[in-house]
Amino acid sequence: MACEHTITDASTAPALELHGVHAAYGPIEVLHGVDLTIAPGAVVGLLGPNGAGKSTTIRVATGLMRATAGCVHIAGRHVDGTKPAAIARGGVRAIPEARGVFPNLTVRENLRLATYAAPRSVDVEERALNEFPWLRERRNQLAGTLSGGEQRMLAMARVITTDPKVLLLDELSMGLAPVVLEQLYEHVAHMAERGVALVIVEQFARAVLDIADHVAVIAQGTVVAAGTPAEVTSALPDAYLGVGA
Repeated sequence: MACEHTITDASTAPALELHGVHAAYGPIEVLHGVDLTIAPGAVVGLLGPNGAGKSTTIRVATGLMRATAGCVHIAGRHVDGTKPAAIARGGVRAIPEARGVFPNLTVRENLRLATYAAPRSVDVEERALNEFPWLRERRNQLAGTLSGGEQRMLAMARVITTDPKVLLLDELSMGLAPVVLEQLYEHVAHMAERGVALVIVEQFARAVLDIADHVAVIAQGTVVAAGTPAEVTSALPDAYLGVGA
């Protein structure tokens, strides 16, 4: 498939597009023609069982893994083969399945590291503390001593202050209490209102169906269903989506 700059006006382009993306680890192909389109301000749930190819899709979108075929576009610009740092500077950020913080650094030091990715000169620390007030009293605490939910919030605080255009969250709900997850999803909603495109990768649909605008279900490296949450849940059994888990 030939990849071209099909859209010249970034303001009218989807924030992120994957067209017919294939990817492999050595001789083993794990993505078999994935299509995914995310509009600015949309919340997209990427669902599927363990090993379906969800995290690999995130790696391709962020440049950590190069597609063996297909196209990746960010704001209408072809980025296949672009280095991860350049993609990040273009506004694409990800919070991995791991909590995404430096455990041996303090909260303040974790926040200050975000200044190197900030697209403009801002007081990153103060902005993060205003967004997540509970961090203020923990500024000098080692990030590794925070609870799992607090570490996820710190990771999100670091990302928010860099003004991302696209944010990919891998297994956001893993190991979190419902009340903590609810707080995180409030921040997700606020980011979407500001025009950030969000992709939330989850193994279990229950966590994301209530906030997603669009859902794509991936299995064995292929998108097997896509649509609104209502459309997808009516087309596939609960057990397949993980709703009953």
